[in-house]
Amino acid sequence: MEGLTISWIGALAGLAIAIILILRKLNPVYALFLGAIVGALLGGANLEQTISVLISGTQSVMGTVIRVLAAGVLAGVMMESGAAETIAQAIVKKFGGSKAILALALATMIITAVGVFIPVAVLIVAPIALSVGNKMGISKLALLLALSGGGKAGNIISPNPNTIAAARGFNLDLSHVMLAGVVPAICGLIMTVLVASMLKTKGVKVSDQDIMDSDVDTSKYPALGRAIVAPLVAVILLMINPIGSISGIEALSSFKVDAMYILPIAGIVGMLAMGQGRNILKYSASGLNKMTATVLILIGAGGIAGLISASNLSAQVVGLIEASGVSGTFLAPLAGILMAAATASTSTGVILATGSFGEAILNMGTAPLAAAVMVHTGATVIDSLPQGNYFHVTADSMKMSIKQRMGLIPYEAIVGGTMAIVATIMYGFLL
Repeated sequence: MEGLTISWIGALAGLAIAIILILRKLNPVYALFLGAIVGALLGGANLEQTISVLISGTQSVMGTVIRVLAAGVLAGVMMESGAAETIAQAIVKKFGGSKAILALALATMIITAVGVFIPVAVLIVAPIALSVGNKMGISKLALLLALSGGGKAGNIISPNPNTIAAARGFNLDLSHVMLAGVVPAICGLIMTVLVASMLKTKGVKVSDQDIMDSDVDTSKYPALGRAIVAPLVAVILLMINPIGSISGIEALSSFKVDAMYILPIAGIVGMLAMGQGRNILKYSASGLNKMTATVLILIGAGGIAGLISASNLSAQVVGLIEASGVSGTFLAPLAGILMAAATASTSTGVILATGSFGEAILNMGTAPLAAAVMVHTGATVIDSLPQGNYFHVTADSMKMSIKQRMGLIPYEAIVGGTMAIVATIMYGFLL
């Protein structure tokens, strides 16, 4: 593949084909691979070179893949043990009905931030939201925005696949990317609460029928003190190195353990703290199963990222930006926005944005950490479109029709857009 440069037309054609196939309900992995193959051939590669492009692209995401698989242990423990539900229930109970929107958004944010996938986090908190909404007369639109917006905020500070992809895309420590997303995440949470509060009376309300099957049995859940052990261990271990670097404590700053070790260790410690050591095989298998679909999509995204990386598309985009006089800083959030919108996935969007435009973003003078945060937050703006799984999972969780769920997309974009704007101002212009 040495010396091969695929035309930008072929790269765009391949990406367009992949998007069309995803919209036509073809499995996203096959859609991404087919798009990469056709795009490479149209762009001037022969059959052998096309295979090299795909292999090169998929190899580039293997670092992310093994860390995502390792994160499955922590995710499995949090979901299967009931720890995530315990944390959510405690937060909502603490705030009470008068601050229901804030409680639901914060609960989903924290559940996502501790390593639970955002669709699963929404599924966990949804029964609580329906019950609260029925009692308080809050519309489904406001309730789901609270869950989705809170989840988005938690997702950019979590050890989830999207954050791992952002860190690996720019060769950064996962903990650094998580910490850098804190301020944008808080701003996203605030915007979620403000907008959701304005939507309380807009749209369909929660009926008695909606909550008939939504009662949550908490009798088998662990106590809160035990439930928070796993995420607490993960956060402490992930943060030791950044804290050491900031404080100048050499012993801490020299302690550098990859997330691939930390996340499973945290899951196992949490499991033992909850007295669930006998379920280590069950919980880890469940976590692995939940990661499998994500891993396959990441590999597919790697294939099409290989196509775009082998093309001159990024050079063309940089040329357009320079000719227009627009600051090159905007390339990072725009890449995240466009790639996540194309695939309706935050993690896939980050993989495509970093793999396809990462080098161009850095060449325009953007620091790696700034680039990672701007790409990452950009990928949360319009990532919940109908061609993705998240759209349908969240609609089902709140018993909403497709039309009702479509009405939420602009408000989700406001939340994601707020985080992207804050990140761009902070890391693109101020820091």
